[in-house]
Amino acid sequence: MKNRVIDGIEVEASSGNVFADLDLADAEKLKIKSGLVIEITRAVRTLGLTQEEAARRMGIAQPKVSAMLRGNFANLSERKLMDCLNRLGYDIEIKVRPAAESIGHLMLAIS
Repeated sequence: MKNRVIDGIEVEASSGNVFADLDLADAEKLKIKSGLVIEITRAVRTLGLTQEEAARRMGIAQPKVSAMLRGNFANLSERKLMDCLNRLGYDIEIKVRPAAESIGHLMLAIS
């Protein structure tokens, strides 16, 4: 990443993954999970569901829905988050292709 100075303040460009920028373990997985949670939040709002209704529909407890909507999703796996989206009426497509580098990366594309 290249740093630059704006109005006397050193600014560091993002890698595109805030979790990686913060040197957090499993940054790619955290980015995917956060993207799934953003989509779940949008779905709940679009459908006009209460937290209790969303919990019933997603098959999880209401306190977990509350925590998720506040950004605490550590206790939910990627698979469970995908299941929640399915239960809210969303399709999920997993695409596998050869990587450009020797080790592949996880990505989430929202359409």
